[in-house]
Amino acid sequence: MNFDLADLRAFIAVADLGSFSAAAQSLHLSQPALSRRVEKLEQALGRKLFERTTRKVELNAMGRSFMPRARHVLNELENALIGMTELSDRLQGQVTVACVPSAVGAFIAKGLGDFHRQFPRIRVNLIDESAPNVLLAVSRAEADFGISYLGTQEPDLEFDPLIEEDFVLACKTDHALAGKSSVTWTEMAQYECVMLATGSGNRMLIDQALALRHASSGQTAWSCEVRHVPALISLIEAGVGIGAVPRFAIPADGKTGLITVPLIDPPVVRMMGVIRRRGRPLSPAAQAFRDSLTLASPHGGQASCQIGNSRLRVQ
Repeated sequence: MNFDLADLRAFIAVADLGSFSAAAQSLHLSQPALSRRVEKLEQALGRKLFERTTRKVELNAMGRSFMPRARHVLNELENALIGMTELSDRLQGQVTVACVPSAVGAFIAKGLGDFHRQFPRIRVNLIDESAPNVLLAVSRAEADFGISYLGTQEPDLEFDPLIEEDFVLACKTDHALAGKSSVTWTEMAQYECVMLATGSGNRMLIDQALALRHASSGQTAWSCEVRHVPALISLIEAGVGIGAVPRFAIPADGKTGLITVPLIDPPVVRMMGVIRRRGRPLSPAAQAFRDSLTLASPHGGQASCQIGNSRLRVQ
């Protein structure tokens, strides 16, 4: 049969994205060039693979039957190449990952550095967005996978846990609560606070946990609400107030000048994990990046995170 791997990649991209223009953009091709590759594959098979209308592109019965075979052939070959370290410098492509901003400094940056050293010609595009937008990027196939703390309840997405992260009080070093070994939510509420906005993913987790313990965050004397954790940290640094933040959002280098204190009664945690579309295996390049993620503990110890068949340990 007269077709090659580039034709298979074109076919899979169109099937995954449901659009010739989106597939062409993801493969860095012109749309006519992509169309020629798909047509070449269809001619070799002697069958049409897509139903095309003015509004959408969908696999027909032949395409649905051929898709798992095409994906298997491509993945097996690319996995074999990735497994050969002497060929790693020849591998190229792009991996797109949607992630919540706090995950970048917590462990993605280190994993990305390791990945680029091993696969220097594979580019990584990070979409740092809010947790709901991470879900949208993955569900719309705008990202190969996502890293977030939301997604466990989504029927079309798979959520693989990575690490459990608790919320801590963040305050300046001269604050009255800075020297305490732990602080309750009620104690924190006695001081002026900056808060994550109602409706944000983190605030939802906090409110649910406090409601289960019959605690209240509504009496907190907050002076400002923000939607994203980095903005919250900036306000705390500026002395606007104190606030509850995910532990790994505070850099371990001490440059922020902030102290973190465990929040208790109740402790509030979020599970960070990898999100991907159910039933859609990752490409070999995306899987390689996923496997490269390594977590360095913000407090000097080592926390190792191996993904897939591995376990996570935080010390």
